[in-house]
Amino acid sequence: MSNRVILAYSGGLDTSVAIPYLGEMTGGEVVAVSLDLGQGGEDMESVRQRALDCGAVESIVIDAKDEFAEEYCLPTIKANGKYMKQYPLVSAISRPLIVKHLVEAAKEHGGTHVSHGCTGKGNDQVRFEVGFRNLDPSLEIIAPARDYAWTRDKAIAYAEKINLPIEQSASSPYSIDQNVWGRAVETGFLEDLWNPPTKDLYAYTEDPNLGNAPDEVIISFEAGKPVAIDGKPVTMLEAIEEMNRRAGAQGIGRLDMVEDRLVGIKSREIYEAPGAVALITAHEALEDVTVERELARYKRGIDARWSEEVYDGLWYSPLHTSLTAFIDSTQENVTGDIRMVMRAGTCVVNGRRSNSSLYDFNLATYDTGDSFDQTAAKGFVQLHGLSSQIANKRDREAGQN
Repeated sequence: MSNRVILAYSGGLDTSVAIPYLGEMTGGEVVAVSLDLGQGGEDMESVRQRALDCGAVESIVIDAKDEFAEEYCLPTIKANGKYMKQYPLVSAISRPLIVKHLVEAAKEHGGTHVSHGCTGKGNDQVRFEVGFRNLDPSLEIIAPARDYAWTRDKAIAYAEKINLPIEQSASSPYSIDQNVWGRAVETGFLEDLWNPPTKDLYAYTEDPNLGNAPDEVIISFEAGKPVAIDGKPVTMLEAIEEMNRRAGAQGIGRLDMVEDRLVGIKSREIYEAPGAVALITAHEALEDVTVERELARYKRGIDARWSEEVYDGLWYSPLHTSLTAFIDSTQENVTGDIRMVMRAGTCVVNGRRSNSSLYDFNLATYDTGDSFDQTAAKGFVQLHGLSSQIANKRDREAGQN
């Protein structure tokens, strides 16, 4: 059987050049697979046609926006997914979906190999390849940028050599990845940690210092899922898109962080994720009202571990599956409304209501009607601190500080 390479195709210079190059290296045919994840920008039909013009025997475009929102973004909301307490896993949650569709395309179109455009320094090579091996270890994997030291200047030279019909420009110094959940920018002058981000880096958010009028929004949840905005029912995708628009207009979701990559290096990353940050902020606030204290404490640790598993490319691991099942079990009562005021890069919760609320006014109030038995507190405090009191007594008697 002749080789047939299934390529994760973005439509950019690197993956366009990869089509004839992979054909040359393998002696086989290339099938380009592109996913519409709500990234916006270029028309996907243009992307499909470019792959054919560059030599692909087939070019497939998959509208995966709703699938991405329901099956990848929603679990991230339920897990309050943020790597290093900041990054809402913009690229990380898209990779297992791309992997899934490439493996399916390989089965449908007789693929013998799968290929991606990742370098050897990044996390995405791990996310793609671990996913491929989990779902179909029989597929051979080719990574031109890593395996053949394929640099951008080499890609441009190769495109010129074979007269490839694409824009052969190195004008943008950045590496950009984006989808409906957010946007990631790296490299170029950002590699100097002292350089501040410039205005041209941003596309999903307005400058938070513009002074736009505050925007108050009510987000309604059912079992951890956003289902309405200001009383209007929305799908998961519509919720993200609406909050991208409204939170983005307020400059919410801009992140400038130094990230611990899986390969062991630190990397400076600029992110924009207005909808993700706003929705996770609202979800966390509703959990504070509806999730019992000990469960909430434990879930915070599970959320962090879930985020690390996803960041590390282990979406299809047994641990990720079990952590997701636990998180889903915690969401049964996460139903209600959160009101937030968005302005100048911040979203501040100022209202909460839920029929599943564990907040009891009569227990919490300090005014007339207080039903909390304060006389019970004295003995509770004494017993709560008893073990540490005994240990400190022992250490003092032994002359320890």
